[in-house]
Amino acid sequence: MILAAEEPLPVLPLPGELIVGIVAFAILLFVLNKYAVPRFEAMYAERTDAIEGGIKRAQDAQEQAERLKAEYEEQIAGLRAEAARIRDDARAEGAQIKAELRAQAEEEAARIKQRGEEQIVASREQAVRQLRGEIGGLSVQLASRLIGAELADTEARRGTVDSFLAELDGMAPRQTTGAS
Repeated sequence: MILAAEEPLPVLPLPGELIVGIVAFAILLFVLNKYAVPRFEAMYAERTDAIEGGIKRAQDAQEQAERLKAEYEEQIAGLRAEAARIRDDARAEGAQIKAELRAQAEEEAARIKQRGEEQIVASREQAVRQLRGEIGGLSVQLASRLIGAELADTEARRGTVDSFLAELDGMAPRQTTGAS
């Protein structure tokens, strides 16, 4: 056992190795603190900025998207109102055109009716003139047969025919008023 006390313990390092190890550790710690740690800190700060900046940019983009969506919805509402106004204007214009066409058609119908009535009156007057002429000729023939003499005098014939027709005209209103 005495032998064992004189030999160093295998677990404990030698004091020279211990000093060299501590100095090497201190140099390594100094080099790491001087060069590596600032680079790690800078990379950590960059990554933090990138993440926080990305979040900030995402929030900004979301806010801008919401603003654009609100503007878009506002524009759509305006366009819908404009479309409704245009439809209403078109309906009103259609109704106005329809009324104008109806008025023109009524005017045209009134003109056609008036023209027809004028044609009827003209035809009636023409028929009356023809009938008067025929009745005059027939009455002269009848009077000639009854009297037995020919009415050669034009003035006398015309006077006889006119008096006969006046007498017929006078009888016609009495018959129509009596029939009513």
